[in-house]
Parts: sequence; structure tokens; C-alpha cells
Amino acid sequence: MVAELQSLYRKGRDKLRDRWLFQLRDSEPGEVTLTMRRVFIVPTRAGLAFAALLLVMLIGAINYNLGLGFALTFFAGACAVADMYMTARNLALLRLAPGRVQPVFAGEEARFELHLLNRGGQDRYALWLGFQADGEPRQVTDVAAGASSAVVLAASTRERGWLAAPRVRLVTRFPLGLFRAWSYWRPDARALVYPAPESPPPALPSSGAASEDGHGTVGLDNFAGIRSYQPGDPLKHLAWRQIARHDPALGGQLVTKHFEGGAVAELCLDFAALPLQMDLERKLSRMAAWVLEAERRALPYSFRLGPHDYGPALGEAHRAACLRALALFGREGAP
Repeated sequence: MVAELQSLYRKGRDKLRDRWLFQLRDSEPGEVTLTMRRVFIVPTRAGLAFAALLLVMLIGAINYNLGLGFALTFFAGACAVADMYMTARNLALLRLAPGRVQPVFAGEEARFELHLLNRGGQDRYALWLGFQADGEPRQVTDVAAGASSAVVLAASTRERGWLAAPRVRLVTRFPLGLFRAWSYWRPDARALVYPAPESPPPALPSSGAASEDGHGTVGLDNFAGIRSYQPGDPLKHLAWRQIARHDPALGGQLVTKHFEGGAVAELCLDFAALPLQMDLERKLSRMAAWVLEAERRALPYSFRLGPHDYGPALGEAHRAACLRALALFGREGAP
């Protein structure tokens, strides 16, 4: 019990320290400016070696009373001080803004687009960016005066739902590499993570499933005409006479017979129809796989999951709405 209380105390203390020292909140909405207070700077290994060299030069100049030695030592020291200022200035007053984030499936990498805006008259060079949890930043960019630059950072995903953008670290050693300046930023961006589709995908539910051409049982006497071939059309419905007149190798298109009439059946993806003994996440993965399979075969499908009841449809908007409902099912803030 005492160990748990101590652990909670350390976590709370570290969180308060970060908020005071780095001026960080859980997320920073909108455009953020890196003020000088948010920029930290320390000497690099090369900088420490350069400081040792200056010390040796100063001792030699004092020991041998060398005027040129003093001049060279103080000139080199002034260059180091100027480098410290320019390194911090290369990062300070830079403006940061989050960009677009595309939804992904669990197990894939969420790609966060981040914008660096330089509204000053000084070019910014060798700006390294990366998520703090990934160690040293690996993405580098330059931002010209009065211009902007976009950088995409990838974060791994493990489970469905919303994934908030991790803390971003910005580092620069420009121009001489004697000092290392860095700052932190928590962008107000999040990625929607869909459930990972079950693999291999199971067969679509047979109850109420539509036929390959989107209709129910129809007779061959209900022929309605010829239309362009669509992925998923059965081979037996191909209009071979028309295809023979136009060789596909010479630019002709495949065509298929279109039938109407009969009872139209719907492909219904109903969460409640899944076996009760199945795990929740596995159910959601199966529903995601069915949505993708129905879209691939161009079969109109209805979707039922809790309060979500979507009629038969196809297309990117319908697919996104169904996958979003699966991603946020049972999560905090979701209906």
C-alpha cells in the first residue's frame, strides 16, 4: 500500500513539474508559439570538447604570456556564445499547428501531419522532429522565412478508438553543433483507429444476403439490358455475344446482363446476430471484415450496431460511418 502511494505521488509530482517547467497541458489547441521560455539549451559533446580546448588555450596563453593566444581564445569563445544564441533563436518563436490525420486500422501506423510556420524574417535550418517516446527525432526539415513546412510523424496503434497525438520533441543543433536546443509540443490532434478486420475474412452472413448482382431470386425472363461489368458480377451473366464483337484487348469493355424483378434481398450486417460466446473485440473485427468485403464486392449492405441502424448503401461515406461506429463502440464519449 505504501509503495503504491509513493508511486502515485511520484507520478503526480512529475506531471506538475512538466506543466510548470515545459508549460505543457494534456493538449494544446490551435496554433502554438514556441516562446523563448519553452526553449532549453545545453552543450553537446562537441561543445564540451570545445570548452576544454578553450581552457587549454587560455592556460597556454597565460603561461607563455601570448597576446595572440589571448586574442584567439577570446575570439573562439565569442563564436561559441554567438552559436549558443543562434541555436536557441533557430527554434524560438516558431509557430506550430496540427494537420490532418487519416483513420487507420488497429495494428497500422497512424500518421500525424504537423505544420511548422515561420512568420519571421529568419530562415530556420535543420529542425529535427519526433515523438518523445520514440527517442531521438528522425524527421528533419528546413523552414524558409515567411514560409511553412509539413512533417508527417507515425505512431503505432494497438487498439481501436481515438489515439491522441503523443508529445512531440523538436531539436536543433544549427549552426555549429556546439549546443543542442530543444522544446516540447503536445498537438491537439487525434487519429481514429478502426478495429483490425478479422483475417482471413469470414463469409458474409447468408441470412438475407444479396445476390452477386444486388438482387434476389430472379428468372432469366426478367432480362433488363446490358451494363458495364462490375467486380463481383457472376461469370454466367457475362454477355458473351456483345463481348465477342468488341475485343477487350483492343480497348473494348466487359459487359454483363442485367436482370430485374423478383424479391430484392438485403445484406444485413447485424451485430446482435453474432454468436453470444464470441469476444467483443472479435465481433467488432468480424463486422469490420464484413464491411470491407461487402464494399469490395459492391454489395449494398445495411448495418446495425447498438443505436446505429444504417439502411442499405455503398460508398466511402457509408463505409466510414460503419467503421467509425465499430471503432467507438463502448468507448467513453461514444453514443
